[in-house]
This record gives sequence, structure tokens and C-alpha cells, in this order.
Amino acid sequence: MTVRPIRLVGDPVLRTACELVTRFDDGLARLVEDLIDTVQVRGRAGVAANQIGVSLAVFAYNVDGRLGYVVNPVLTADAGEEEGPEACLSLPGIGAVVSRAIRATVAGFDVKGDPVAVSGQGELARCFQHETGHLRGELYIDRLDGPERAQVMRRLREQIAARG
Repeated sequence: MTVRPIRLVGDPVLRTACELVTRFDDGLARLVEDLIDTVQVRGRAGVAANQIGVSLAVFAYNVDGRLGYVVNPVLTADAGEEEGPEACLSLPGIGAVVSRAIRATVAGFDVKGDPVAVSGQGELARCFQHETGHLRGELYIDRLDGPERAQVMRRLREQIAARG
């Protein structure tokens, strides 16, 4: 079992769009195993590859007893929106209310290159949207505006300064 350390905001890998996977080989299988191991730590819903320092388009999820991963995910979000609490392993201790689609589907591939599609609603849909954002180099805080964004950004600056 390999639980990889999570990269924190300020690390450039989190703000860089990930490359599509083109080699479905043992290296990809090891990456997926590490993502699965890492997402199974208590309190985690999703982990994108760039959160463990790998700039490839892969994420793993672990929500409501559903554990899996998607390589080169393409997101389809539908069914209206709802606001809900959101946080991120790369921004520990900081949370906010974010609007996301109620239902979402990700289509992509497994480690062998076979097509897969996974759908979910509620927290799983939120996870799919959050993790595909990571793979584009986005953080959930990018979706905030107004006073909430200002408050979160202030807390984030304080957190980064405390890390030195």
C-alpha cells in the first residue's frame, strides 16, 4: 500500500493542466494503485494525480462506498445546480460553499485503455466536478466571488505564510 503525500496550494503542479494519458502500461497501473490507496485514507472523497505530483489526467474517488478511478476523464454535468460545502486536501482547513451540478458523469478509460463511464449525484457528482477541475489546473476556490472569495483568500495567504 502506497499513500502518497498531497501537494499543497502554492505548488505549481496544482495550477498546471494535466496531460492526457497516452501509455496504458505498468506505470499507469502503479499510479492508479497509488491514487486508490491515497483516496482511501479516512475523510477523503477524491484525489487527482496532480495532487500527488503527477501531471497526468487521472483521478480516484471514494464516496458513499463507491471506490474507483477514471483515466482521461471527460465530464458531463447536468440536472441543475445546488450549493454545498466543499473543501480540498490541497487547501487543508479551508472550506466554502460552492455551486455544482446535482448530477454528473465522467467518461474515460480504465488502466487497460477500455472505455468506462461513471455517473453520480450529490456528493459523488460534486467529487467528479472537483477532481476534473484539478486536472485542468483549477481549484474550487476559483469558483468563489465576492466576500466569500476575499475571506478564503485571506485565510489561504495566512496559511501559506505560516508554512514559510
